[in-house]
Amino acid sequence: MHFANTKGAYCFEVNKKANKAQIKNAVEKIYSVKVLKVRTANRPGKYRRRGRTFGQTASWKKAIVFLDPEFHIDLF
Repeated sequence: MHFANTKGAYCFEVNKKANKAQIKNAVEKIYSVKVLKVRTANRPGKYRRRGRTFGQTASWKKAIVFLDPEFHIDLF
């Protein structure tokens, strides 16, 4: 079962400089929902090889937003 169905949690890719309060305010304003808590994780870029050269994909920040049980986000 999907995490959004059981826990009311949704994942977003956010700006690396955004903090939890800014993420909470943005999600509440954009989707008109009540956010209970926010968890964040900085995801490092992976090393990739292209021929003889090595590179790294961009790092990014993931936010998991937990909503109040009476709210949900319709993505599709």
